[in-house]
Amino acid sequence: MKKALKYFVIIFGVIIGFVILFLLYINIPVKTPAEPFDLGVTYSWRYSDELNIDWQEVYTAILDDLNVKKIRIPVYWDHIEAVEGQYNWDHLDYEVAEAEKRNAQLILVIGRKVPRWPECFIPEWAVDDTDKRRERLLIFIEEVINRYKDSSAVAIWQIENEPFLGYGDCPPFSVEFFDQEVATARATDSTRPILITDSGELSLWIPAAKRADIFGTTMYRNVYTQKYGYYEYPVGPRFFQLKRWMIDVFADQKNAIVIELQGEPWMAGTTTDFSKEQQLEHMNPEQLVENVNFARQGGFDDIYLWGVEWWYYMKVTHGEDSVWEAARAMFATTNQD
Repeated sequence: MKKALKYFVIIFGVIIGFVILFLLYINIPVKTPAEPFDLGVTYSWRYSDELNIDWQEVYTAILDDLNVKKIRIPVYWDHIEAVEGQYNWDHLDYEVAEAEKRNAQLILVIGRKVPRWPECFIPEWAVDDTDKRRERLLIFIEEVINRYKDSSAVAIWQIENEPFLGYGDCPPFSVEFFDQEVATARATDSTRPILITDSGELSLWIPAAKRADIFGTTMYRNVYTQKYGYYEYPVGPRFFQLKRWMIDVFADQKNAIVIELQGEPWMAGTTTDFSKEQQLEHMNPEQLVENVNFARQGGFDDIYLWGVEWWYYMKVTHGEDSVWEAARAMFATTNQD
């Protein structure tokens, strides 16, 4: 018994030692690279509506005031095909056309799960019938790609958003069906790369990365959970360098970008229920710049920011333009090629 206990203590000590060494390694400081980098945003007209700001006004300001040239846009299935077989392209047509006018590059996110809560946006008529939902989703992917594949603005197709992360109000995930979605996208347009994304902190990346032409990671530094409250992830840029090495070795994936870098506050509830001061406590110009530097230190030179709608909301609703102006300054110095 004593011998077994001794071995247990030794093994436990070795494990704790490895954990400590790992945490020390991933938190070793890294210098910010001097090389140029590209910066973009994710934009959701739906979130603009939730913030009670004009979605077209916000989009135009992103293009003309911030001069953003790289934008990721969710394609909301429940809006476009609210009635089975009938398509309403009004919002997406506008976004693509305005991007074309300004030579901007778009990533269109297609699937049942796309950016913004509740993550999955499935038409009511497809919610309760799994077979029908899957059949119609493949058709929807074809419809979207065929409509916009001749657009000079569309650069990348993203299929689903963080599909391997069990987060959001979504039906069960099927790897086999997801592979069908990717195959459908490739068959419909073989000229553009497929982007697949995963959680920066909560996933291994390998299943997503090995299916992608481009892999995209999220990156959230200051978060809130009911269990732990507000906290900062205890990882440094080397954590992401290590994960990039993993997908290089185990998924033969060398093309990785930050698709969702935190640029808005993560609050304990609806953001707009908090005061301007409380919101700025959790995201401000200094934190925004620091987050971009963090992503660059992680080895990424293509970075899409999350929260542009909130920047504009703070500007027009609260008269607080500090975050918007900080973003403008950064976009003025990036390539966005």
